[in-house]
Amino acid sequence: MNKITIALIFGTRPEAIKLFPVIKEIKKYPQWIDSKIIVTGQHREMLDQMLEIFQITPDYDLGIMEHKQSLSYITQNSLRGIEGILQRERPSMVLVQGDTTTTFAGALAAFYQKIKIGHIEAGLRTNNKYYPFPEEINRHLTSVLADLHFAPTEKSCENLRAENIKREDIFISGNTVIDSLFLINKEDYIFKEALLREKKIKEKKVVLVTMHRRENWGEPLRETCQALLQLMDNCSPLLIVFPLHKNPEIRREVKNILKDREEVLLLDTLDYPDMINLMSKSYIILTDSGGIQEEAPSFGKPVLVLRNETERPEAVEAGVAKLIGTNRQRIFEEVKQLLEDKEKYEKMVKSINPYGDGRASERIVKKILHYFNFIAQSPEEFKIK
Repeated sequence: MNKITIALIFGTRPEAIKLFPVIKEIKKYPQWIDSKIIVTGQHREMLDQMLEIFQITPDYDLGIMEHKQSLSYITQNSLRGIEGILQRERPSMVLVQGDTTTTFAGALAAFYQKIKIGHIEAGLRTNNKYYPFPEEINRHLTSVLADLHFAPTEKSCENLRAENIKREDIFISGNTVIDSLFLINKEDYIFKEALLREKKIKEKKVVLVTMHRRENWGEPLRETCQALLQLMDNCSPLLIVFPLHKNPEIRREVKNILKDREEVLLLDTLDYPDMINLMSKSYIILTDSGGIQEEAPSFGKPVLVLRNETERPEAVEAGVAKLIGTNRQRIFEEVKQLLEDKEKYEKMVKSINPYGDGRASERIVKKILHYFNFIAQSPEEFKIK
């Protein structure tokens, strides 16, 4: 075999962030690998933002996004669109990432064409069918279809082994999101968002808040916002920065409760460089985001997870993150404690990141080259030092 074609399929902002360093790494081996980039456009505006920042030009763009699109619509249109492209290109392997509906549809389309499937960020589990929804089932189903499972951690490898996936089909790579983070974060960064420049956030204790998961819509979101009001009344001075998800329901709820407080910055969704650099300059992070649970430990920032369960338990076990749910009083007490108790704060501030060291993409691409017999030696797996 002189050369292989790898098709990378994605459709959302998080997938683009996590596949960017893989695409960059693949380009180092033009003698062995051609790549084809297929985007579904499951998220349009946020995806396009990432494509521009990373200077990724898709070979195919299905543009499936519609207003109030259902999961069935995303699955059906992604599957049909990807199928035609795979029939035309006949890649040696399809790479999908994570747990979106695009991920599952891409893997299923490849399976139907009997094309090898590599699943990046494989093995994350809550073992609760509807939490997170639909991500938990998407990743289970993708694991059933995949040929090569790129598990970010030892724990995710154990999850796959418990489902009778052969150890030789699993490779512990670390998480590619850490690779992206190291490429983007800068000490002397100047924010594109004018309000972040004006507030001089380096001079304040910043509490960064993000919420977007379906299970946190409605009452959990309202409870969190009420807790933030309590914090502002009892723990000043501090600055709460809340970049708002594009979802209109989330935006309306948050603005109704927090819009009149000068200690709060309600921002539009930040681009990736602004968000990464804001994380690095925050004091505490409150989030329901899986990506932020992975990223923040690299900056030594305590993460309070606004969920009752997480498929990323490694950070909790390492003591750099804590599950606190969305009860108003619990949130208030946990944040207040970290703001006022230096010893407890320092216990959560560690430089160890259990999710990666910035070399996951290098390992993944070398493993693929070994899989297709271009190199004799399989790369070493990621281990926490």
